[in-house]
Amino acid sequence: MEIFNSSESGAAVIDRENVRVRKKSPLYKVLLHNDRVNSMEYVVVTLRNVVPQLSEQDAIAVMMEAHNTGIGLVIICDLEPAEFYSETLKSKGLTSTIEKES
Repeated sequence: MEIFNSSESGAAVIDRENVRVRKKSPLYKVLLHNDRVNSMEYVVVTLRNVVPQLSEQDAIAVMMEAHNTGIGLVIICDLEPAEFYSETLKSKGLTSTIEKES
């Protein structure tokens, strides 16, 4: 932004105000893939334990989406928590991946 001021001598002075634009970090989708090994109840309990923000209804919806379509969207978040959630789900026997949100 440029601001024009008059100096005492009558000459125009241009003040430049530095404006910082903060770039948002990209978000990532944590995906749950359907499997035929784990029970639906186990998947719901595990989702709630790993991603505390999920209500029981949200966890059930994710599990059903994965069951019906093959992939369920667990959460959208920054890269570091997305990696943590996905790796933790994997460590508990679930299949999970992350992908950049478009």
